[in-house]
Amino acid sequence: MAVPNTIKVPVPFDYAFPHGALCLGVEAVTDFDKRGQGDDQARDKDTGERLWVVKVLDLDPEAGKFGGSKEVKVKIAAPVQPVPPASKIPGYPPAVEFTDLTLTPYVDSQRCKGNGTKCRARQAWSIRAGAMTEAAAIKQAA
Repeated sequence: MAVPNTIKVPVPFDYAFPHGALCLGVEAVTDFDKRGQGDDQARDKDTGERLWVVKVLDLDPEAGKFGGSKEVKVKIAAPVQPVPPASKIPGYPPAVEFTDLTLTPYVDSQRCKGNGTKCRARQAWSIRAGAMTEAAAIKQAA
């Protein structure tokens, strides 16, 4: 059996973000190959739709341990920029959920140095979603 170069693993939102997520912002994904040519926004390879990245704060207390970041980027393909819901608590980011989440594994080799030292590459996950919605409820910490 041949394994595709990119496999998309569908996961429920509650599996990827068991304690919920707060939206920190939405911005266009830049296609650096088109930079300076007018419209330099990246497009989805399958649909041709514009790509947007939603930065969220993972509310899992275990997230960010061992020097990691609690900030996660989720890509969405859509014709217009996704708009986060209004926050229910003034001054705080809104709680959001994502539909049709998929995870794609890749090798993050940013920690590798070209000087012959030990490579510290690691497996990472690219997260994509169909849409961003208002969270049903804030999850309680267990």
